Amino acid sequence: MQAFSPFGSAITGIGTYVPERKLTNADLEAMVDTNDEWIVTRTGIRERRITGEQEFTSHMAAAAVQNMIDRFGVDVTDADLILMCTHTPDFPFPGTACLLQRHFGIEKAGAVDLNATCAGFVYGLVMADGLLRSGAFRKILVAAGDSMSKITDYTDRSSCILFGDGAGAVLMERTLAPDASCVLASDLGSDGSGGTVIRRAGLAKSLDGIDFDPAGYFYQNGREVYRWAVQTVTAGTKRLAEAAGTAVDGIDWFVPHSSNLRMIESICERSGFPLERTLLSLELFGNTSAASIPLALDLAVKDGRVKQDDKLLLFGFGGGLVYAGAVIRWSL
Repeated sequence: MQAFSPFGSAITGIGTYVPERKLTNADLEAMVDTNDEWIVTRTGIRERRITGEQEFTSHMAAAAVQNMIDRFGVDVTDADLILMCTHTPDFPFPGTACLLQRHFGIEKAGAVDLNATCAGFVYGLVMADGLLRSGAFRKILVAAGDSMSKITDYTDRSSCILFGDGAGAVLMERTLAPDASCVLASDLGSDGSGGTVIRRAGLAKSLDGIDFDPAGYFYQNGREVYRWAVQTVTAGTKRLAEAAGTAVDGIDWFVPHSSNLRMIESICERSGFPLERTLLSLELFGNTSAASIPLALDLAVKDGRVKQDDKLLLFGFGGGLVYAGAVIRWSL
């Protein structure tokens, strides 16, 4: 049982960014042995956005935050914490959160990068909600983004067709309405035994003595990822709905990590979410890792599908293996 808190939390702004350059399926036909029909049939992706040579995760995250400021008129300069969710930071250190702090002139804020791969945005939301409700923080900037093109092997047709670059951000603020917190239920978990199923090169051998690809490219065992994700997300959505005191049909929108359309279709079929009530960003942006959920959410905010007080079930999953789900009440 959760201890009573006099505080609640609210999302007071959202912003997103994708690079200008498009990488279409037709472009990929000239790079690897593939074609548009093959890609769309297997993934649902038609194009993705790719960072320029001198454009990195910090640039995209800053642009997403600026987009939020321009649209919602929020002030981030007095935020007291910055959570940057990414597994492709510009540098091992300084952290990308610190780069955001400097860029926006935020005078007194904690700043930390959070690596939960494709589940990062939901991890950031859940952590921010808990910190705000504890009373320790008043305003938290949560940003999420990945430069997947920087770690993608464009000679590997099984992976290069999937990934794009992008970023998203939300501002979360403490409220005096504990019964109106934006996060209604959450479910975080991990399975480190599957760590080699999705991985990227590191500085040395892992704790288990496993050698990672020294080229630094992203690697995944697609079949194993598919099996784990479908089972994990299906079970997690049911737990979340119950924890939020509702049935699946009481959720207005399902927002899973936009990994692969065929995987999402299997999850929807097993969990009972209609595909038409599922928000995705993969058709035009590809798999953008930590950015995929905020991109999908913001598309629906912009076109009016998501409305104030809607209940949304967000679910991220990815390398680690990690997953993070949350039922939220939309407060904008």
